[in-house]
Amino acid sequence: MSEDYCTIGEVPKPPQADGPPYAECVLCREPTEYPESYKGITLCPVCEWQEAQRTACSG
Repeated sequence: MSEDYCTIGEVPKPPQADGPPYAECVLCREPTEYPESYKGITLCPVCEWQEAQRTACSG
């Protein structure tokens, strides 16, 4: 039986910004580490960590 039943494929992350302006977090509106020009879902480090905790395996 495989033990990696709850692993997900590698999710691509937005490129990190070299400096301001930064994109806003889609959950808390705080600045993220990603460029404002990035189109897609961006999360600040705190929300990114909390989201990872929510989606992690509990088993």
